[in-house]
Amino acid sequence: MLPGCQAYDAAFGKCGASSSSGVSCCSRVRGCGRHCAAGGLQPLSSTRGAGLSLPRIAWCRVCTVVVLVSPDRVLIAANRDERLDRPWDPPAAWWPERPGVVGGRDRSAGGTWMAINQGGVVATVLNRPGTLGPAAGKRSRGELPLLALERATAAAAAEAIVGLDGGLWRGFNMVLADRTGAWFLSCIGHGRPHAEPLLAGVSMVTAYDPNDRDSPRTARHLPRFQAAEQSWNAWHAILSDQRGNPADQINVAPRGGFGTVSSSFLTLAADGDPIWLFAAGPPHRAPFRPVNLRSGIIVSD
Repeated sequence: MLPGCQAYDAAFGKCGASSSSGVSCCSRVRGCGRHCAAGGLQPLSSTRGAGLSLPRIAWCRVCTVVVLVSPDRVLIAANRDERLDRPWDPPAAWWPERPGVVGGRDRSAGGTWMAINQGGVVATVLNRPGTLGPAAGKRSRGELPLLALERATAAAAAEAIVGLDGGLWRGFNMVLADRTGAWFLSCIGHGRPHAEPLLAGVSMVTAYDPNDRDSPRTARHLPRFQAAEQSWNAWHAILSDQRGNPADQINVAPRGGFGTVSSSFLTLAADGDPIWLFAAGPPHRAPFRPVNLRSGIIVSD
């Protein structure tokens, strides 16, 4: 058993939810400009047939976040896909001006792709299609999780983000969660971000809207997560899978200076402390170790 597995399975194993919900990803986006401009915390209506589409690309350079919402806990599994030469640091308390915030740090811009605060709120950020990397005149998307974690609940964090001017950043998706539930947020680089709650069950988010089967990655792997036993080992096996073509790989093999560089498992139990297991490398190779959320230090063997 990998380091930390016993602790994580103890938190993971009680979950009995098995229905699907709503998160997604890759290959065409319809109506996203309308949703971004609308903003607010209203439910997201279907975008199919709205007439707006982006051309299909050979493969998507995106991260993956999988969320299980159930009555007694919220579970999060994530692979981070990034340029192999972009420097980063594993989760720790990197921001003294933000006491209690622990997260991975992007050394290039000082922000984070995933972090958690003392209240057990988790914030993650992902790229939208065609927005990989920084852009002149735009702020780093890595500051968005830090802004979200100024709030004490995921719902309050979502409300704070949708109040921002989305034009300050390149297009982004976010997943915010706490022990009571989870939210999906998105914006394509102008107007206000949009937020919607994720319903009970398993959801999958990459560069596109929740559970969009037009995404090869979502089409292949979402049913696997939905059918799998809700255990650490079962989810780890899926996140570690490097099989498939570049468009649908969930654990992206290095190519063109890009690939999966780290992986995370988190549980936010209704009646217990948060648990974060972090792998400082691709999940098929790097060991998962617990993050001490008080000290912000990864626990060694």
